[in-house]
Amino acid sequence: MIDQFRDWEKNRHAYAKAWKEKTGGKVTGYFCSYVPEEILYAANILPVRILGSHEPQDVTEAHIFGMYCPFCRDCLAQGLKGKYDYLDGLLIAQSCLHIRQAYTSWIKHVPVDFSYYLPFPNNVQSPRAVTYLAGEIKAFKTAIEKWTGKEITDQDIRDGIKIMNENRNLIHRLYEYKKKENPPVSGEETMEVAISQQLVDKKEHSEALHKLLGSINSVPDGKNNGTRLMILGSENDDIPFIRMVESVKGTIVIDDHCIGTRYFWNNVHENNGDLITSIAERYINRPACPSKDWIIRTRIKHILQLAHDYRVKGAIVIQQKFCDPHELDIPAISRALNAAGIKTLFLEFDVTVPVGQFKIRVEAFLEMLQEEDIF
Repeated sequence: MIDQFRDWEKNRHAYAKAWKEKTGGKVTGYFCSYVPEEILYAANILPVRILGSHEPQDVTEAHIFGMYCPFCRDCLAQGLKGKYDYLDGLLIAQSCLHIRQAYTSWIKHVPVDFSYYLPFPNNVQSPRAVTYLAGEIKAFKTAIEKWTGKEITDQDIRDGIKIMNENRNLIHRLYEYKKKENPPVSGEETMEVAISQQLVDKKEHSEALHKLLGSINSVPDGKNNGTRLMILGSENDDIPFIRMVESVKGTIVIDDHCIGTRYFWNNVHENNGDLITSIAERYINRPACPSKDWIIRTRIKHILQLAHDYRVKGAIVIQQKFCDPHELDIPAISRALNAAGIKTLFLEFDVTVPVGQFKIRVEAFLEMLQEEDIF
């Protein structure tokens, strides 16, 4: 059912190279899900999310602190090792210190034709945030036009918005199936779809999603009937971990992280007159990363609503080792979930270390939740 998405996720570099050869277009890598892909699609550029390999590496020590998170070091290693040698450009929107350093080291040591740092406001709750970001997106658009030698028209931007919105709407429909008592799609399958969404042409991804949604009703109920779980926290594209959790009678029905729902949760309003401002509003108002969720914490209300809507019994709270924003955020979120009657299991991740070490802890957590259901 998800073979196409799994193939895209596993063979991401081969896909991007083939796309480039087939279309003659440019491919840009990007750090952080705050990069406005609508502008890239308006310019017929393929955006590819920079992710790691989940394998030990020894090439980043000269370029980045060992106490920076394993995720950012794993991502930088892919650039230093030449895994992304097909990229024409590299982009970042203002993010955490660790990801910024990975970007800075990459463009210093790995040649790319074009690089761009988008100054995204950290204080997204400021009344001036949308206006500020709209100005920065306009500057970004101008830089892309200068690089490609092609004007990006309003119609191009409308097309880019439609491409992104359609893909977001389709994956929302997929997640709606996970509200069922026994979802016809597993957490592992959903993550394969969500990760591949950030690696391939959204038009192709949407076509495949249409086919998946058309066939999903034929999947019998009872396939995924484990204890209903939420995962949240730092970046997590760790398929083996999700597979392990579901192999011991857990079913991951919802997530809150930037590889998953935070990436696609809200749309750009297509009917607003100022298209750039509409794009800015979307990225300012999306479910916030903890590095931007201040002065008022908005994430807690959103996470509790997800837990309610998807009827979760427990939450696995993941922090990449040394991840400062989530380390600050997790205690308040865990307290709120526990107060709402949703038990939490905290796990500190290193994306380059096998997940087998967590199996006993996950099994014990699920046994506790199942015993509470009995009594």
